[in-house]
Amino acid sequence: MNEKVYIYKAFERFWHWMQSLMIFFLAATGFEIHGMYSFFGYQNAVVYHNFAAYSFIILIIFAIFWHFSTGEWKQYIPTTKFLKAQLNYYLFGIFKNEPHPTKKTVLSKLNPLQKLTYLGLKILVIPTMVISGLLYMFYRYPHEGRVEGLNIDSVEVIAIFHTAGAFLLIAFVIVHLYLITTGETITSNLKAMITGYEEIKKNEETKEDFSSDNIEGEMTK
Repeated sequence: MNEKVYIYKAFERFWHWMQSLMIFFLAATGFEIHGMYSFFGYQNAVVYHNFAAYSFIILIIFAIFWHFSTGEWKQYIPTTKFLKAQLNYYLFGIFKNEPHPTKKTVLSKLNPLQKLTYLGLKILVIPTMVISGLLYMFYRYPHEGRVEGLNIDSVEVIAIFHTAGAFLLIAFVIVHLYLITTGETITSNLKAMITGYEEIKKNEETKEDFSSDNIEGEMTK
């Protein structure tokens, strides 16, 4: 029997979709700046890219505050339990219609592989993109009628890190889009991130997790 559970809160869904939109837009304008194609025009692409970058940083600040004020940061604590089983499921089991090795609950929305991947994005890839992007922006900048510069010999290393991070984000998005289709139905994960509600198999192990008292207690520990 399935039970409809409110998994994704309003800000979580807003943050998810805005982050996705900004990553696509930053990638589109960024690769145009690199000269891979022409759509907005170089000057416009630079302006749009910088504006989107600042918007992305603001979104990140709000997301950090939300994660720590609600306790949702605990969702990303890595674990090795069922990690191998989860990897085997994605590599082999999913093509044999085997059951999912882990169960999603309000207190544990991510499987072990997702925890590691998202944690890596949050503490490595995205910070690298933000820092390298800001260094790129302020390598040379006007100040009181003259051009100031950071104490950096070349932007080549910065560009390499920034571009590598962009490709990692794109690779993540591609894999993420595929994994969206691996829910109970091909659209169930997508619907959950739109409505906040997801149908989860009800059983004794997860029934307690869905109680409001337990959720509030766990998230405030």
